[in-house]
Amino acid sequence: MPQSTRWGRFRESEAASGLAMISPTAIYATLLLAAPLVTIFLYSFWTDGYLTIIREFTLDNYITAWSNPAFRAVMLRSLFVSLAVTATTVILAFPVAYFVSFFVEPSKKSLWLFLITIPFWTSYLIRIFLWKVILGYNGVINSSLLSMGIISEPIQSINYSVGAVITALAHAYAPFAILPIFVALEKIDRSLLEAGRDLGESPVMTFIRVTLPLSMAGVISSVLIVFIPTIGDYVTPLLLGGPEGRMVANLIDLNFKKLDNYPMGSAIAISAMAIVVAISLLFLFVNRRFLKGAK
Repeated sequence: MPQSTRWGRFRESEAASGLAMISPTAIYATLLLAAPLVTIFLYSFWTDGYLTIIREFTLDNYITAWSNPAFRAVMLRSLFVSLAVTATTVILAFPVAYFVSFFVEPSKKSLWLFLITIPFWTSYLIRIFLWKVILGYNGVINSSLLSMGIISEPIQSINYSVGAVITALAHAYAPFAILPIFVALEKIDRSLLEAGRDLGESPVMTFIRVTLPLSMAGVISSVLIVFIPTIGDYVTPLLLGGPEGRMVANLIDLNFKKLDNYPMGSAIAISAMAIVVAISLLFLFVNRRFLKGAK
């Protein structure tokens, strides 16, 4: 078949129409996302000079970053915070999604979803400042405990700590975890649950053998949706973390702004991205093997 004829048929096909429709968006996304990433990737292999960037290939930035105990400590702290937030959020989100899917009347589910998304109405920055008020030295928690006589002086460790960062991030990302799990639960055929009960399975075993495996797609989505952005969160550790609660995004900001070392900041950013991608792929691989084994 001549090449021109193939090209003509392709231009008239639905695939060509689809590509024509998404091409402006694809180009826009490429320019806004891929171009900055490529720039940062290139910067990470260059050297910081006095008021200039020496554009000569080198691995010194990566060697310096990974040999620095401070970077490793911050990276491990970021991983711990992100994993803790992910585990806390998903574990607390599943019962909420399960309740809305199985116990709320269909006519009222939209209202519940509306209530779940209400935190999105408020600026993320304002919500973090509200947590500063709640967890502060003279905040709501300390004031309540003092008034009840449980403590004799305010607790200082609840604010400007890793725990405060985990608490605020878990609250902020809760809707992101609830909604994917809810969608997965809604897709479960209720007749499968009835069949399990008819065969004499207890509600607990029906949940473990039927409901949970069928909802794992939503759980996996929730884990990735929460884990990936929280490890790079900047505002919450800055306002609630204190010196011992800073994360990798704050270290990147330090190199870019105060130290004016763009190559080192880029190397740290690329290293953090590589770690996140590796952990995410490992998680997907383990879950894929788990789901195959369950079948």
